[in-house]
Amino acid sequence: MRFKLFLTLALVASLNLVVLALNVIFLVGDGMSANQLVLASILENRLLTTMTLPYTGLTVTYSSDSWVTDSAPAGTALFCGFKTLNKAIAVLANGETVPSIFEIAKKAGYRIGIAVTCQITHATPAAIYGHVSSRSDELTLAKQFVESGTVDVAFGGGWQWFLPEGKGGVRKDGLDLIEMLESKGYQYITNADELKDVSAQKVLGLFAKNYLEPVSDRPANQPTLDVMTAKAIELLSKSGQPFMLMVEGSQIDWECHANDFYGAWKEVVEFDNAVKVALDFAKRDGNTLVIVTGDHETGGLSLSNGGYTINVEQARKAKGTTAMFLKQYNVADKEKFFAGLKEWYGIELKDSEYEYFTKLPANNLRRELARFVSQKVGFGWTTYDHTAGVVPVYAFGPGAHLFTGFMDNTDVAKMIMKITSLNTVSFPKVPAAAGY
Repeated sequence: MRFKLFLTLALVASLNLVVLALNVIFLVGDGMSANQLVLASILENRLLTTMTLPYTGLTVTYSSDSWVTDSAPAGTALFCGFKTLNKAIAVLANGETVPSIFEIAKKAGYRIGIAVTCQITHATPAAIYGHVSSRSDELTLAKQFVESGTVDVAFGGGWQWFLPEGKGGVRKDGLDLIEMLESKGYQYITNADELKDVSAQKVLGLFAKNYLEPVSDRPANQPTLDVMTAKAIELLSKSGQPFMLMVEGSQIDWECHANDFYGAWKEVVEFDNAVKVALDFAKRDGNTLVIVTGDHETGGLSLSNGGYTINVEQARKAKGTTAMFLKQYNVADKEKFFAGLKEWYGIELKDSEYEYFTKLPANNLRRELARFVSQKVGFGWTTYDHTAGVVPVYAFGPGAHLFTGFMDNTDVAKMIMKITSLNTVSFPKVPAAAGY
């Protein structure tokens, strides 16, 4: 009897070891729902890689205090499995902190990575390792990043949050957090060339003072998301330990806040390129779960603004975002402004429309122009903010079949915990005297 029990326990233990070895690559398109993906698919004239993943579900995204979430509680839901208040990161409404699945995995022997195009102290990546009641407390989040030791490989922006004012940063406490990380064995890199050559086990790559430039206008010294993803996978996987990597297409959200169809298109494509890198690795590896989702929808994007049509060919010929356009064309120069809109977007501007733009405050011009351009090519927007729209989740790999049907966003983290057999409960060891 005891021998049979021993064999049973040994079998369970061996199965758990197999499951615990599962890698997880969790890709989040910030502000991305189905319409953002379809917009990019239409303009690219192809299926996106994300659309080819074999299992699909739908998630609702509300927070503890609003039907319309922001990225902080959305990240908490996706990575911790709990609802919380808008602006809070891994801190519940009662003040209790909750661990992320990445923190739990770290304690179980996983290597952890982040690759984003925002600052690594921004709401979504911060939900991997941070715990604050307000997402704006990025100085604290930078310190928590260093002190927690959760993340082995991090690529993104935001070196200003890690350096004191005397070294060009914004910290008033005098701390040089980058030096602290280097003393803990991290290699620090700052540009795309250094990223190509880095091979250390622990790496911090901060490629901008705050966030990276939009992919439509990114300089060569700042890497693209697919390149960061490939390098993160390379570094995390080479030790043979299981790993969890979170990849975020951070600026899909920002372009949708601006109601800029061109910017949303290009940011989704960059994100989808990173999905391809992850999926290609998972297919070769055979032991990696890939999850792709958004944290919420932004902009209330519609794929027509009437007339049963979209001016697809006109949209495809656009030359850049309206932010890029306004760097070259001053609204005060009427003749050049008219000519620029014709050249960049194929739009013949009317005098009454021009007069409207000349009366706008400077801080509203970009988004109002972006919404106008979108409407001219057939895309509509309902808001400059987030919405409560459902968000698809796509999955590939071991356990992917569980990510189907209609779910709450907290279910995503819970299912990852189930598939990997990670948990927050520790059981006392059975003493030898028990006779087992």
